[in-house]
Amino acid sequence: MKFPTRPVVLGLLALGFSALILSRAQAGGGHYYPPVADSVVKEECGSCHLAFPPSMLPASSWKRMMGELDKHFGDDASVDPEAARKITAYLVANAGDTGGQRYGGKLLRGVDPATAPQRITTLPKWVREHREVQDWEWRHKDVRSKANCTACHADAELGYYED
Repeated sequence: MKFPTRPVVLGLLALGFSALILSRAQAGGGHYYPPVADSVVKEECGSCHLAFPPSMLPASSWKRMMGELDKHFGDDASVDPEAARKITAYLVANAGDTGGQRYGGKLLRGVDPATAPQRITTLPKWVREHREVQDWEWRHKDVRSKANCTACHADAELGYYED
């Protein structure tokens, strides 16, 4: 019996890996949001919390949030003006109602971008998806906040928010 050559085996492995990744993205369908790909956003936002995918909010929410960094959910998250400009540009370009529509549309369905909240955790779909989580679970020492996605979604940093 003749075995396949090394290039054929490597090609089959690459094809299998690609199929696995593609099927995972499709399986995560309603629960996949492309993670932040910009290094400045990752560094500045990710230094305090998960750098949330921009497609989870509309551009208007990101603009408001970036314009109020001195009172960012009770903290002063101010950054230098150039970093703020770059972060805002990235978030707006990839927001759920602009470049990230393919993904954000499911989370933002029925939300008016002009009055959309800044908290992802107050979006109607987010609330529906988490309605079975008990109040005490949010207060657990390993969770502590509804915004701590990685406490329950192990692959949140990769964009997967499945159970």
